[in-house]
Amino acid sequence: MKSLDSLGLFIRIDMTKKRVLIADEMHPSIMPLLAQLHFEVDYQPHIQRAELIAILPQYNGLIIRSKTNIDPEALASVEQLQFIARAGAGLDLIDIAAATAKGIRIFAANEGNRDAVAEHVLGMILCLFNKINTADREVRQKIWKREANRGIELMGMTVGLIGYGNMGQAVAKRLSGFGVKVLAYDKYKTNFSDAYAQESSMETIAQEADVLSLHIPLTSETKLMVNEAYFAQFKKNIFFINTARGEIASVEAIVKGLQQGKLRGACLDVLENEKMQKLTPAQIVAYDALFEMPNVLLTPHVAGWTFESYEKINQVLVEKIKAL
Repeated sequence: MKSLDSLGLFIRIDMTKKRVLIADEMHPSIMPLLAQLHFEVDYQPHIQRAELIAILPQYNGLIIRSKTNIDPEALASVEQLQFIARAGAGLDLIDIAAATAKGIRIFAANEGNRDAVAEHVLGMILCLFNKINTADREVRQKIWKREANRGIELMGMTVGLIGYGNMGQAVAKRLSGFGVKVLAYDKYKTNFSDAYAQESSMETIAQEADVLSLHIPLTSETKLMVNEAYFAQFKKNIFFINTARGEIASVEAIVKGLQQGKLRGACLDVLENEKMQKLTPAQIVAYDALFEMPNVLLTPHVAGWTFESYEKINQVLVEKIKAL
């Protein structure tokens, strides 16, 4: 399209805008941020899968959260899609191979909720160690038991971190004031020791750890990685923390570990199956046992779900889109 300026000169103006579909609920700050990058935004947080597949070929970008699964079927007809952005941590909802084959860039916003996750990990550990949740329930019932609610101290323990990316590093940094030794294992990184954690082998962590915390993505390699054999390799009876992905750790193995004393306690923000109405018969038995254990602390996949992270995730995503 051409336009005539005040000097009578024709200037070429590109009036086309790139279009982005947002298929999940997002903090409203995403709209002006994308507008600054000259995107036309189509916000459809309640869109159903069939409709998404039908209209996706119209867009240059797609932003999702946790409910949208992007598989080869969803990508079959797209030609102009340039990126898929995950508003959160992890890319397990996206078929990376199928997207990469079409030249689509994929990224998440792990940096946006790493602080929230790290604070949640510390909060769960301190609550479990000091029996704050059980003591609170008892006092509300006018039950005053001091000895039964005697806690233990984190200071002096060895904490093993599996995965030392955004989340692992943020947790290690928060632990630095607690007088603990932090060992970190990351299969895909080397020479990453810093002021907060010492690079370690899995074997050393299994020998020394008192607390084990997972900070790895869900992949075909890590799915159900944590099972009875995994726990059996630890020399000490340990506390187990999972704020990563539930399908990494078998709930049945966690329950058996707790029943046998191999696990001294567990802090679980995620579970192997988080659809409580669609549990298998075996999972129902395991979950019922888990939910009755006083040395287990549970939250509903909210470790990275703070008011602050909700907005910071948008800022991270838009910066990554801008970098394209």
